Amino acid sequence: MALTTSDGLGLVRKYGAADSWLAVLVTLRESGEPAVSVVNSGIVRHPVTGAEVVAFVARGNTAKTRYLRRHPQATLVFRAGWEWVSVEGEVTLAGPDDPLDGLDTEGLRKLLRDIYLAAGGQHDDLDEYDRVMASERRTAVLLSPRRFRTNPAGTEHQEHG
Repeated sequence: MALTTSDGLGLVRKYGAADSWLAVLVTLRESGEPAVSVVNSGIVRHPVTGAEVVAFVARGNTAKTRYLRRHPQATLVFRAGWEWVSVEGEVTLAGPDDPLDGLDTEGLRKLLRDIYLAAGGQHDDLDEYDRVMASERRTAVLLSPRRFRTNPAGTEHQEHG
């Protein structure tokens, strides 16, 4: 079932909050086959456009960042029990190895922190968090929602027997 952006982001908020903001990430390998991982994601404002995006933080030189550099499209799936919503779209990377026009070093530090907090993160020492993010060359992955899908109305799972 296709949803409006507002409705889709509402379901992302609902299901994300219900399951520690965990989402299944689907990207494409070099071969074109799907690659799947689990990430903590949250909703933030794009630091350049101001539009709401679904975002997560990735280590700088992982398979997922390499895949996203080659094919900047992804799907994230959030679920709570048997209810789910997927969000598909183009991704923008922002990090020390993926400079984003209009985002300086301080802006990147703030963006990484904003994503962490939006994805339910809590840290006793956010300055230490910032240092670790910089030393690990962490990258912000910003997914601009293009399409949402969810359970059709009336298909809620019910246990039988």
